[in-house]
Amino acid sequence: MANTYPAMAIDVRTGRSKLGNLTGGLSGPAIKPITLTAGLEARKAVKIPVIGLGGVETAEDVLDYICVGASAVQVGTASFADPRASEAIIEGLGALVRTVKCNTYQRIKG
Repeated sequence: MANTYPAMAIDVRTGRSKLGNLTGGLSGPAIKPITLTAGLEARKAVKIPVIGLGGVETAEDVLDYICVGASAVQVGTASFADPRASEAIIEGLGALVRTVKCNTYQRIKG
């Protein structure tokens, strides 16, 4: 799947890119709906493990990717804001799985 998409931002006062380069990569929570769809389609198309990434900031985000068929989930942009983001997500995952009454990976994945 993907963790960035081509994007750009223009400064309307100068007519120049706000990014330094003409284009850059859009990442984080904004791309999660797109990558969830890509993950679902990838899982249908291939017989190899699919890694979910793009906008993963919470335990709920991890389960979203697992529900569409990801075998593993990667945290990226959230780690820039909080280097311990992965630890917090893992801590929340156990409690969340119990709350949604899913206690095994296969049961969550369906």
